[in-house]
Amino acid sequence: MRRSEPRAHWVLLLLGGLVLTVLLLLDGFANGAVGEAARDESGRPAPAPSQVASGGPVVNLAGGTPQSRRMPAKTIALTFDDGPAPEWTPRLLDVLRRHKARATFFTIGAHVAENPALTRRILDEGNEIGSHTYTHVDLATAPAWRGRLELDLTQRALAGAAGVHTRLMRMPYSSRPDGLTAPEWQAARRAGEDGYVVVLTDRDTEDWARPGAAKIVQRALAADRRGEGAVVMLHDSGGDRSETVAAVEQILDRLQPQGYRFTTLTQALGMPSAEVAVPAHERAVGWTLVTAQRTASALTGTMSVLFAVAGILYVLRLVLLLVFAHVHMRRVRRPARRRRHAKRPAPPPGGLPPDPFPPVSVIVPAYNEEAGIGATVASLVDTDYPGTVEVIVVDDGSSDRTAAIVDSLALPGVHLIRKPNGGKPSALNAGLAVARSDIVVLVDGDTVFQRDTIRHVVAPFADPDVGAVSGNTKVANRGGILGRWQHIEYVIGFNLDRRMFDVLQCMPTVPGAIGAFRRAALDKVGGVPGDTLAEDTDLTMAICRTGMRVVYEEKALAWTEAPASLRQLWRQRYRWCYGTLQAMWKHRRSVIDRGGSGRFGRRCLPYLTVFQVLLPLFAPAIDLFALFGLVFLNPLVPIVTWMLFVAAQAAAGAYALWLDGETVRPLWTLPLQQFVYRQLMYLVVVQSIVTALMGARLGWHTVRRTGTFAGFEGREQSRGPVGYT
Repeated sequence: MRRSEPRAHWVLLLLGGLVLTVLLLLDGFANGAVGEAARDESGRPAPAPSQVASGGPVVNLAGGTPQSRRMPAKTIALTFDDGPAPEWTPRLLDVLRRHKARATFFTIGAHVAENPALTRRILDEGNEIGSHTYTHVDLATAPAWRGRLELDLTQRALAGAAGVHTRLMRMPYSSRPDGLTAPEWQAARRAGEDGYVVVLTDRDTEDWARPGAAKIVQRALAADRRGEGAVVMLHDSGGDRSETVAAVEQILDRLQPQGYRFTTLTQALGMPSAEVAVPAHERAVGWTLVTAQRTASALTGTMSVLFAVAGILYVLRLVLLLVFAHVHMRRVRRPARRRRHAKRPAPPPGGLPPDPFPPVSVIVPAYNEEAGIGATVASLVDTDYPGTVEVIVVDDGSSDRTAAIVDSLALPGVHLIRKPNGGKPSALNAGLAVARSDIVVLVDGDTVFQRDTIRHVVAPFADPDVGAVSGNTKVANRGGILGRWQHIEYVIGFNLDRRMFDVLQCMPTVPGAIGAFRRAALDKVGGVPGDTLAEDTDLTMAICRTGMRVVYEEKALAWTEAPASLRQLWRQRYRWCYGTLQAMWKHRRSVIDRGGSGRFGRRCLPYLTVFQVLLPLFAPAIDLFALFGLVFLNPLVPIVTWMLFVAAQAAAGAYALWLDGETVRPLWTLPLQQFVYRQLMYLVVVQSIVTALMGARLGWHTVRRTGTFAGFEGREQSRGPVGYT
């Protein structure tokens, strides 16, 4: 039973894009790239009230009246900002544990979410935790809502990582009470209104500047001769903290023998514990935030790797295509060298050489092709091929005037077969059943040949190892921007690929627009297969697996009518992509086969899997990541990458156009192609894969013809249909 094509997955795709965007924004927010508040360094605002500026480093604003506290004598509260960090926090904890000391860690919420186990270790070893905002934002310059959001997210991260909230808070970029500015004081008051105890410092070691362990120790021990207690500010994140670790070891070694006590802030001041256990629902909410943050961080890292891998693979593919195209060009354009390497066919038993111009049967399957069938048939008859050419038009149950037009031409050597509609493969096989020649050319009903096309496409069969020949398909209706885009794709993508596949002897597709086959090869694979939607790809792969060669003939030109609208283009490429996936799956065992089949499978199928399935499948996410980097991160990287991408593609396109004898003028549309056409091709791959995974059967999508070659019948064709594009 045929299943309808999937539709609901577009909702899932949009939802996935939304989730990806939210996670990227979350990671950008956590790393300060999104919504970062700029610090005002233009002038020094008025200081905080004198009773705060001259007071102690621990400020309690409960009740509306600020109360400051100082450390008792010979009591040191070591405080560490900006952590936890997986490299330095454990080393500092090891030092504290060896000396049986305790400390207070003012943690960044995003770092807590990324390191939940390390957060729990801080608490398990008797230390305490305070809030240092979620992203290290400057609360003095951030709006009030942003400050509350930062503190709230940090509490949720602590709830998810360790099951606690904290009563302590230290503002980023703050230091001693006498350096507190009016904006910082306002931020501190807002935090106090929310129940936080604001912690400043007595001694700022400025270890973040890495002045050396000795200097850090000197700043931490200031005035220790009087036996004063102090809150000492250090850092356990934000760069290389090896000097801090060494300094803490020295501080403990020097002061503990003198009777100094190293403990947490709340224990030193006899305050309630900084940590408050949270109920289960708070832990669940916090766990969700922690999981989302870790997922976002992992996603960003993965996307960065994918971005780099995709770029490397693209450059590698481009280089390989150009190298193989050059090799192919040298082989086919140096007759002497080509003759030296070509195998000479053995004469038949009678001793006569093989016919250089054997009879040819041209089969044209046609379904509702009235717009161009006359031009197609006329071009096939008007040929300079010296041998016999019979043209067989198979009308596959057309509902228009296709058959009547062929009849009205009354051209010699043209035969019309009418049959009920059964699909293109059945029409081709019906033509094969009546064809009389050993060389068969298959042509689409919207294609026009040049006068020398048949002669060129048949020539490679002088080599008895050749089973099929791919011609060079050209876009005829390239006048509009969509036509130019398809013209560029045909020349750069299709024809460069075919040159490489020819050299590697693993051609996956002889196009339906122009392909020539040895009848023996067709008989060997059982004719044209009808169980996939890409019968040309399926047939070509089957012939390759027999060990017979499939080659590309660049001089065998065929002009075809490309889709004239995005909708028609979508329908065509959807069928092509889905059919190619079917053919790849059908011939998957060739990867483990021996001989010619294994050569084809191991060379071709991995290439198609990477560059026609996997990279396009992930490309929308990579594009979204690049857009995110352009808006929120360093825009120089995505801009330069995109410019290099387009420049490399333009250079390859210019070379490909030169190989095909085409002008480079259409390349001006290449930058625009990156914003519409490329994304459409990616979505085609996504749709095709979803269709395949859901087991739906895709119907044959017929492209509406616009009559590009209308009026071509009987006209001079020596220069091709250039005047009719």
